[in-house]
Amino acid sequence: MRDALDSQLNERGLSPEAFSELMIRLLDRGVLCRDESQREAELYDRYLQVSELVEDYLSVLRIRVLHEPRFNLLRIFPPGAEVPGLADTEDSFSSGLRERLSQQEVALILVLRAEYDQALREGQIDEFGQVMLSLEALNLSCRNLLGRSLPEQQGERKALLRRLRQLRLIRSPSDAALDEGEAWLTIRPGIISLVTDSALAQLASAPTDDNDDLPAEDSH
Repeated sequence: MRDALDSQLNERGLSPEAFSELMIRLLDRGVLCRDESQREAELYDRYLQVSELVEDYLSVLRIRVLHEPRFNLLRIFPPGAEVPGLADTEDSFSSGLRERLSQQEVALILVLRAEYDQALREGQIDEFGQVMLSLEALNLSCRNLLGRSLPEQQGERKALLRRLRQLRLIRSPSDAALDEGEAWLTIRPGIISLVTDSALAQLASAPTDDNDDLPAEDSH
């Protein structure tokens, strides 16, 4: 198997070390977004070079790949995860690849998806499929939809937003900038691939505390 992989990589002009680096990064972060950084752009382009080999490699582990070329976004999902845009599988076990999000993270992601959907209906998205939202408006939306505000402690709030940046769901100012006046963040289109419509419907049909995990988690 290793010899066959090395042979196919050689045909595509990619070294085994470069392929290994791509796979480790993808399995570690669970997401690649080309416009995130120069490093991530290099890895995303590397994926395009050997996409079928990456998907074949992950399929052995029953890890599914969701590639959204229009957003230059690549995300992987563990077995059994419900993934918008991909057919359901019969996997029903809990996987060690599955990383449980905190209740705060789940709640905020659902609110961001609701805000994204509203902006989409109103045509308030930019040419990159992104939505601008002030931190004040996000806080108000949390109160309206969840009955609670963003964390009052700055450190806790910054950690929460930092986590969503890691998932490539938002862009937000640096931690220092969040302390200065009214801050704005950008909701990225990749949020659609992480939050299913059924999960979004839970905002209206069930208490937030019952939704301590998303149908599609970030995978590590």
